[in-house]
Amino acid sequence: MLRAARDAGVKRVVLTSSCGAIYYGHPLRQAPFDETSWTNVAGGDMSAYVKSKAIAERAAWDFVAAEGGALELTVVNPAGIFGPVLGTDYATSLDLVKRLMNGMPGCPQLYFGVVDVRDVADLHLRAMTSPAAKGERFIAVAGECMSMLDIAHVLKARLGDAAKKVPTRQLPNWLVRLAARFDPALQQLLPLLGKIRNATSEKAQRVLHWTPRPREDAVLATGESLVKFGIVGASAG
Repeated sequence: MLRAARDAGVKRVVLTSSCGAIYYGHPLRQAPFDETSWTNVAGGDMSAYVKSKAIAERAAWDFVAAEGGALELTVVNPAGIFGPVLGTDYATSLDLVKRLMNGMPGCPQLYFGVVDVRDVADLHLRAMTSPAAKGERFIAVAGECMSMLDIAHVLKARLGDAAKKVPTRQLPNWLVRLAARFDPALQQLLPLLGKIRNATSEKAQRVLHWTPRPREDAVLATGESLVKFGIVGASAG
């Protein structure tokens, strides 16, 4: 893609990376990670997906550096993307909300940075058009991370009857590990159990004047759209 952009005379490419390229493979810490941090792919506490995001972003920066300024690169690093879906083909992160609304036995001890998809789109536009974005990375996240239990409480409090199956008890880690033996979707989440990693979007807000909506609103919009398209609820197949 970068070669094609270069050959077509494109001025700037905005790459969608991930916080997966920011804060894995490091000791857990209280201070939030920022754009100066890079995932340590030799750290061992990450999925193949996370490792691939870090390797891919590094490769993009290396390519642009080798081009000697002929092509500009700006990178957006979103946390977990929530918000309204456009149809029945939806992102993996939203499957967590679907599972909650369909009635999981409880909430695993998982923690996610949350950002609304509409705010991620807005940040991409700012990254594309602002002169100040040239050669920069920008984390997209709305505040501190949320636990899966936090997400469940938002759904329960704000979605009414549509959230009647949402659990509000936390599952012990040993039980989640046992369940993952029979559920491949849970296996990729095992490295995340009990680990809190926060990141800050201060740079995007300061440099690009980006303002994300509250994380609770992103969670609510997710639940509402899953109901709207019949992905959960009585009309789901």
